[in-house]
Amino acid sequence: MSSAAGGAGSGPIHPRLLAIMMAARYYGLELDPAEFRLGTGETVPTAAALSQWAQDAGMWSRALRLRWKHLFSVTGAGPVVLLFNDGSAGLLTGSNVESKIVLVRDPRAPDAEPPIPVDEMRLTEVWSGEAILLRADRSQAEADPPFTLRWLFSVVMKQKKSLRDLLIASFSISMLTIVPPLIAMQVFDRVIAHRSYSTLFLISAVVAVLFFYETLLGFARRLIIVVLGARIDATLNIHVFNRLIRLPLDYFERHPAGETMYRVAQINTIRQFITGKLMTTLLDFITLVVLLPLLFYLNSTLAWIVLVCATAIMLIILAFLRPIRLVFMRVIRAETERNAVLAESIFGIKTVKALALEPQRKALWDEKVAEVGKWRTALGKISNWPQTLVTPLERFMWVGILLVNAYLALSLGTSYQVGAMMAFMMLSQRVSSPLVGLARLVEDWEEIGAAMGQAGEVLNRPLELDAASGGIRPKFSGAVTFEDVTFTYPGTKIPALDRVSFSVPAGTTLGLVGRSGSGKSTVARLLQGINREYSGYVKIDGADLREINLRHLRSSFGVVLQENFLFRGSIRENILAGRPGLTLEDAIRAARLAGAEEFIERMPNGYETYIEEGSPNLSGGQRQRLAIARALITDPRLLILDEATSALDPESEALVNANLARISRGRTMFIVSHRLSSLVDCDNILVLERGRVLDMAPHAILLERCAVYRTLWNQQNRHLYSENAGHAALAPSLVQGS
Repeated sequence: MSSAAGGAGSGPIHPRLLAIMMAARYYGLELDPAEFRLGTGETVPTAAALSQWAQDAGMWSRALRLRWKHLFSVTGAGPVVLLFNDGSAGLLTGSNVESKIVLVRDPRAPDAEPPIPVDEMRLTEVWSGEAILLRADRSQAEADPPFTLRWLFSVVMKQKKSLRDLLIASFSISMLTIVPPLIAMQVFDRVIAHRSYSTLFLISAVVAVLFFYETLLGFARRLIIVVLGARIDATLNIHVFNRLIRLPLDYFERHPAGETMYRVAQINTIRQFITGKLMTTLLDFITLVVLLPLLFYLNSTLAWIVLVCATAIMLIILAFLRPIRLVFMRVIRAETERNAVLAESIFGIKTVKALALEPQRKALWDEKVAEVGKWRTALGKISNWPQTLVTPLERFMWVGILLVNAYLALSLGTSYQVGAMMAFMMLSQRVSSPLVGLARLVEDWEEIGAAMGQAGEVLNRPLELDAASGGIRPKFSGAVTFEDVTFTYPGTKIPALDRVSFSVPAGTTLGLVGRSGSGKSTVARLLQGINREYSGYVKIDGADLREINLRHLRSSFGVVLQENFLFRGSIRENILAGRPGLTLEDAIRAARLAGAEEFIERMPNGYETYIEEGSPNLSGGQRQRLAIARALITDPRLLILDEATSALDPESEALVNANLARISRGRTMFIVSHRLSSLVDCDNILVLERGRVLDMAPHAILLERCAVYRTLWNQQNRHLYSENAGHAALAPSLVQGS
């Protein structure tokens, strides 16, 4: 594989890479220059690429532009990388405000050499402001807060500028809503009563201006809400995906994909509630604060009627909250099960079609749909009661107030102003709306609480330890040791591995064999850090695997499974998935090593041939060889083939096996296989039986001394003996029949 810009494998390391590596070392992290790749057309590492390199290694990093005065405030917490105009770099290690100098170290200078004091004039001659800030990764509590309503509101509150503008626009619109009722009052009490055309023209002009401003403010408020919603949506989606992708593999193995997708999809319900109904209701409350005093000023009796009705509506809705909550939880459970069936049927559609399982799956789907319909109907019935009880009160807030107004007008006679009555009627509707909306909001809160619980079931699960930060990052040679390792899968009592001990020197190939359930794949899982709840020690080059950073560990492994998933995209993109910064030449080299080059070149567009979901345009052998190429693109020191050839046809298997000698050169390989013929050339073969090590030796020795291995070998090769026996018995039968 090609090395990084000036990487370790091709001469001196580029000074910019050296500077980042030295800064990372200050925080106890060791960066691998071979992992850095130049972008297309780039000759010098850019600030963005360097910052991303540090982030991928588990650091907090930010590329930005600084001024001279900023350098005095950023020093002290750790070194800052300054990128010079000539393509080199320096480390800002300190400053002296009184002397107006900063201390800069050349990353290529010997460790004993002190940093150079530099003033503003000398620095600005070679530096235009590009810098990279580095820190140790943020704490788990800050970087990965639990998914709660409190955290959700903190995300919203971070948009202070948008919220301020929204508040100003809403308050202004609320003030303008007072004007139309007041204008109506003036029209009735002054214009019509006194037949004043001049007053009418003046009011018309004022109304036109106010309507124009209200239109502009309304447009601005809606635009702010759209932008605010988009920002919150982006923050939520990034947070959700980051947590989801860092959940342990064990979670995905134990939960249907449809269930997980349904639970996570509840985020959209929550986001729509916050940026929609909740925000609108809270903004309407600004109107309430402005208008309520005016209502009492116009008519305190009618104002009290409005408040009493709104309070009664709220109490009715609150009384039904608990029954609604209980039924709604049953709805959620039924919908989760229904979506699990849907996703399972889609993901397993090949099996459904192959075994003609459509009637059974349809019957199961119908059953789940009926269950959802049953509880949705129950929810609708119980939700109908508060709506039924509330409707008369809502109507009375309009018609009742109108009748009371009419009664007052009749009682007071000419002393009662019709304009004031109309103004109150218009304003009362604007006041009652947020009060009723608040009651509705409390009702919707139950649905949001359930949605939060559903999403939290996934997002608040423990993440993989040290998945993005923490842990050591040693250079691997490939020596692997298992010391008295015992592991039991959750929910079972029989150990999958029972006091397993063996050692594999660096650069050797180890085959793992045994009957089904003997623990072969468990060894591979433990090596990848998928399961860490074991006793004993798994060591790589003497380092305890549980102390190694997970991302560093897995990027040092190449893994090929029995069933490998290829992403939608070109063949080149799939091969380079682990190192997207590499070139086509690197993809060709990996494909050649995996034996995939010959069929790729026959494809319609070669390496740019597009692979659809499920890769229907590739055979099983072609998919497997692409998976091997993808595993080799990172040039891993350790390679695991977990039943990688068991699903291949004999020709493809023979081709892969023929390339194993080239593939294994300079690597430690673990080959898990039921087919013993593919393990004959391994340096050693580990025989497992019911989670225990029976023997470990080359093929020839195991045939002599290991009864289990000999039995497995004879079972898989008995056709050879039967053929010989058949030929021997054939001649007499022919003679008898002749």
